[in-house]
Amino acid sequence: MSEANNGPLAGVRVLDLTRVLAGPYCTMFLGDLGAEVVKVEQPGVGDDTRGWGPPFSGGESAYFLCINRNKKSITVDFKSKEGVGLIRQLSERADVLIENFRPGAMDRLGLGEKELRTANPKLIYASLSGFGADGPMSDVPGYDLIVQAWGGLMSITGTQESGPLKVGVAIIDLVAGLMLGKAIAAALFAREKLGVGQKIDTSLLEAEVASLINAGSNYLIGGKVPGRWGNAHPTIVPYQSFQTADGFLVLGVASETIWHRFCPAIGRPELAGDPRFAKNANRVENRAALIAILADLFRTRDTETWLELLNDADVPCAPVQTIDQVFNAPQVRHREMLVKVDHPTAGTVSMAGIPVKFSATQASVRLPPPLLGQHNEDVLSSWLGMNEKEIASLKANKTI
Repeated sequence: MSEANNGPLAGVRVLDLTRVLAGPYCTMFLGDLGAEVVKVEQPGVGDDTRGWGPPFSGGESAYFLCINRNKKSITVDFKSKEGVGLIRQLSERADVLIENFRPGAMDRLGLGEKELRTANPKLIYASLSGFGADGPMSDVPGYDLIVQAWGGLMSITGTQESGPLKVGVAIIDLVAGLMLGKAIAAALFAREKLGVGQKIDTSLLEAEVASLINAGSNYLIGGKVPGRWGNAHPTIVPYQSFQTADGFLVLGVASETIWHRFCPAIGRPELAGDPRFAKNANRVENRAALIAILADLFRTRDTETWLELLNDADVPCAPVQTIDQVFNAPQVRHREMLVKVDHPTAGTVSMAGIPVKFSATQASVRLPPPLLGQHNEDVLSSWLGMNEKEIASLKANKTI
């Protein structure tokens, strides 16, 4: 864990009013890049994910720990007039405010974008919702699972036999958080030219529709509603998983050049000249026949043998690894995608590392995930200049 902060966003203050996953993932990303992130939580309760377990470590859930490093936690009672006033004061000193309440909730509290940016014109006010800031579904709550279903992703995930399936992690929460983080970085850049901040709003739904990529484009261009292909690909063959004698592997024969290397590598050079499989379009048309041949063949040897043959021929392939294998892989360790932080109650906590590397302005893990309200005194004194007596008064009336 590094104490130095040379990140590209060093000096940027972020007031984080988000909870659960999409918003906290966004603010963790900004914190990793050097921003000072102050996470505002409800006194005595905190972020919902603090209770999402087991497993727990030192009283904190593994879920909370994985998405809240590089943040300071303060507690503020939003339901009190004093608490709302405190948020207003903090927003005047912030560069960025991020919230993921239902549309309209912040306005009703007197913490809407127009009001806060009147007091702080340079503020970048970022809102993240389930289905969008306006429109006929703006009031619908949007957890990742709900939006994966509504937004079409589940309709193309799984097989005909399995029925629709969600992705194994809350992928739309993550995509929305990363998209918002990128937009905030862009708004900070724009502020350097414009001299003022602006409002940003996005939603899980918009992130999902943008993520449909070729599946969405195939419908928009071809007019055909995509189905579920499981681990196969609708327009590339073979590009899927296969069972071996002792496990599973995946391969991606994504060009004719690779196809002509692939066939001799698996001991079936004649397949390259078979007119049913000569070009990718032929292989797509005759998918069932080719996959049946390959499925029988791959079951005759173990995964490691096939990987050696395919890698020697420069055919894209991989074993289907479990999570423990991933975190113990030399490449993951070499790229510093496993890091350890010292936590005040959980001890040494292992977590996924920072996925981007900078040559001059290095991202870093500086703070462990915070305890609830751990930084009340620190933030109120450094941001607002409050003294011990003033902070004690806020504690006494349960504002913090």
